[in-house]
Amino acid sequence: MTQVTDSHVEFVPGTVHLVDLLGNMHSKHARGAQADVVLVPSPSNDPDDPLNWSRWRKLQSVACLCTYIMAVGIASAAIYSVLVPIATDTGLGVSTMVEGTGYMFLFLGWGCFVCQPLAQKYGKRPTYLISLLGTMFFTHERGTYMSVYALFLVGSNFFAPVISGFINDGQGWQWVLHWCAIFCGGAFLICFFFMEETNYFRTALLSSEPDALVEDDTETGALDYEVASTTKENFHPSDTNTVVDSVETAQNTTIHRSKRTYRQKLALFRSDDFQRNIKIKGLLYRPVLLASFPVVFFSGFMYGAVVCYFNILNGVSSVILGGAPYNFRASMVGLSYLACVVGVVIGFLFAGPLGDKFVLWKARRNNGIMEPEHRLWLYLALLIGIPGALLLWGVGAAHEIHWFGLIFAMGTLGFALTIGCQIPISYCIDSYKDLGADALVTVIVMRNSMSFAVSYGITPWVTGMGLQNAFILAAFVAMAQIATFLVFVKWGKSMRRSSARRYQKYVEQVQHEGWQH
Repeated sequence: MTQVTDSHVEFVPGTVHLVDLLGNMHSKHARGAQADVVLVPSPSNDPDDPLNWSRWRKLQSVACLCTYIMAVGIASAAIYSVLVPIATDTGLGVSTMVEGTGYMFLFLGWGCFVCQPLAQKYGKRPTYLISLLGTMFFTHERGTYMSVYALFLVGSNFFAPVISGFINDGQGWQWVLHWCAIFCGGAFLICFFFMEETNYFRTALLSSEPDALVEDDTETGALDYEVASTTKENFHPSDTNTVVDSVETAQNTTIHRSKRTYRQKLALFRSDDFQRNIKIKGLLYRPVLLASFPVVFFSGFMYGAVVCYFNILNGVSSVILGGAPYNFRASMVGLSYLACVVGVVIGFLFAGPLGDKFVLWKARRNNGIMEPEHRLWLYLALLIGIPGALLLWGVGAAHEIHWFGLIFAMGTLGFALTIGCQIPISYCIDSYKDLGADALVTVIVMRNSMSFAVSYGITPWVTGMGLQNAFILAAFVAMAQIATFLVFVKWGKSMRRSSARRYQKYVEQVQHEGWQH
């Protein structure tokens, strides 16, 4: 049973009290050095709530998801370094194959309209979807684990051409596809035996104060919330070894012990999911309606744009590096993508652990209040990185500069792409967490539709304008596109405030339908 205080009248979606500067909030806190950080969302007293899982159990779930991401990512990007050999052997044009990859990404995106509702109704485990990665962890950890998602998604896309080039030289391009199938089969076995279901019903947060919701947990028979609340009154953020740690240790001892057996954890379908009256209709049309939310549209546009730059690179890399004056073999074209992998790792560290520390720093300077727009300042790195990489790649190739210049441009773009994939998803979830599943469908559909458009037109565009002019245009378009983050830094909160009434309406709908996570 949930009671919402009058504070929800002033509610702004995404604005949360993340840092307890005075130590007087009656909410669960992090432990150790971050004892002043409030856990948002607040975990329930259910031992099977994913927020109550042990660190090892959470990491096991993330490892399974990353395995899935890598297998799918490799399979979708493996042919980029062997486009020329395939074209030579089959008679298909490079432009035709690039268009084909565009159609693939288009259907991968629009398929979410079917797969996501099924995942919400029957569980993410049987459908192997990853679109709710952002709700496995707390707000102050979200950037790190969303950057793990970006690391494996972008990293696998860049790592695939590395191995496929050598497979082509040693076994032929057909085995590139065969090994992709083998990777997917291995990932299926890993996920089948180790991936747990993460769907969980929880009440929505309709206030910036996490303790505005008072839960009646008498039915769970779990640890009494009053113990923690009473102790918090005497808590000071600087006292990291106070009684708070002992209380939360006691809580963790209780809630980390799951009541489900191994077989129950790995069941493909759960009876509770079939008994809940979840309406597929709402899951189908809400992602379309959410496109009218400025923050959601902005997130999808920014994510889609950064993937377009990835496609522009992939669409011409085999042609540029495989042709004069570089004349790289397929294996060497693939090996050049290692620069992108290095850039992806650096981008992961920048957007993830450092990004979360930056958000906490901003929240502490803002009286403990975290605004989703705090994370957007990380776009400053992209404002320089992406245009610079596109200019170095396109103009450099047109003037036949040393191959190291092109490799450096690839690494820089890999760095920027990882950040550009993580920020919009984190911003979207931070802003509308309780509609995260639907909002991410909107974002992914927009991303893949834009990716399709660029993949379909990249070859005739570059052919018509020439490398230099095409990439100069792309660089300045990228600069203008990335600079739009300043609009949301300035007015993003106002936009979220104006959407509060509609957001609450949709949250009430999903809670009524019984699928809130």
